[in-house]
Amino acid sequence: MNRERPPLAMPAQSDLDAIEARPTTVTLVRDLVHETTGLYFADDRTAQLVDRLSPLVLERGFPSLLDYYYLLKYDTAAAPEEWGRVFDALAVPETYFWREIDQLRALVSVVVPRCVEALGGRPLRIWSVPCASGEEPLTLAMLLEEAGWFARAPIEIHASDASPAAIARAHAGLYRGRAFRNLPPDVRDRFFTREGEAWRVAPSLQARVRWSVVNLMDPAQAGRRAAAPIVLCRNLFIYFSEQTIRQAVAMFAARMPRPGYLAVGVSESLLKVTNDFELQDVAGAFLYVKR
Repeated sequence: MNRERPPLAMPAQSDLDAIEARPTTVTLVRDLVHETTGLYFADDRTAQLVDRLSPLVLERGFPSLLDYYYLLKYDTAAAPEEWGRVFDALAVPETYFWREIDQLRALVSVVVPRCVEALGGRPLRIWSVPCASGEEPLTLAMLLEEAGWFARAPIEIHASDASPAAIARAHAGLYRGRAFRNLPPDVRDRFFTREGEAWRVAPSLQARVRWSVVNLMDPAQAGRRAAAPIVLCRNLFIYFSEQTIRQAVAMFAARMPRPGYLAVGVSESLLKVTNDFELQDVAGAFLYVKR
């Protein structure tokens, strides 16, 4: 079972300022993070990268960012777990239930029936990546439950994130007020139980989702899951470079069946990135469909 790590004690600003971070080292770390995670920090955002990684450098007892770079790059024993901490530090936790709901409704009302019919009784897999703390795949599970799909067809929802801490929160299934800012109260009351100032997801709904820690940029981890007819990869590519967007989309194109349905965020576009997917209007929402 995934357990969320205890939060790091916030180091004093004087300790953070004492870390040696030469410009050449920052560039090395920026490029390694980009290569490994897909996340790109432009020149005007490298200070943000250093700020997020500095507590991890201090926790290791290193005097410089270069020492941390050597650990991530060359320490084969310690690096795998340490990259989990890096993903935790760089994760953007902004998500909530019912986010960009029109696209999810289109998937449930139009795409799921198409896929179920085409599969002829075989399980339909849906992959949500990155799933953060679980609001998106749980929203999808609520829509499928309300439409009666779980009683009519074998449907598997797989949800993954590169941040172990995010997956631990998803496993816990406990959410606070901001996560519900778009969720209708009657839906919340049906699928959640109040616990003090928080709400716990119903075990029956939680059981509809299979959680896992997956780095989308690692083909060994992501390739098998990407063979789903429906993939939700929403609001991630805004943090990627064009190079890593192309890399991720090429993996989807190679692994997904035809037709395969790829959902990205409303502010994201793949029109200049790939010819393998065609943008289509499905029930008033836009989806990319594998040609």
